[in-house]
Amino acid sequence: MTTPPEMRDLAHRLLTYEAAVDKTSEPVESATLHVYEKLRQSLVAFAGTAGFQSLAFRALTQAKSEAPSLWAVQIAADGSLKGLGEFEPQLVEFEPQLGSDKDQASEGGVILIARLLGLLLVFLGEALTLRLVQSAWPDAAFDDCNSEIRRKREHRR
Repeated sequence: MTTPPEMRDLAHRLLTYEAAVDKTSEPVESATLHVYEKLRQSLVAFAGTAGFQSLAFRALTQAKSEAPSLWAVQIAADGSLKGLGEFEPQLVEFEPQLGSDKDQASEGGVILIARLLGLLLVFLGEALTLRLVQSAWPDAAFDDCNSEIRRKREHRR
């Protein structure tokens, strides 16, 4: 089972948004970790730590089948990611030599976030999922993405 295209698109938009915001802040962390942490904070307040940890574990398990770069990543008891940020700075340092490995790590982040968003969509529904995303990123404009998700879901019916 592959990641739904509309969730990949939303994940990519969130990661792109965070990468642009991160250029002005110190210290520099990966966009994947920023997006994941914002989602974690919103969802822990909504579903509790155990609820989020369970959802994140399932999303990571699904994502690992599509992204080999995620095999070292684990979900901690508090729902935080362990192992993702440890190799991403190394990839940036050796970027000229790695090329496709860096792309795989980046793609792994998109897949992980898309899987998490996809599970939220299944369990919470579209309206609540989009409301949680909008509350975590109040300054980002995702209106065209919202209509695209609705259009694609209606097309599949």
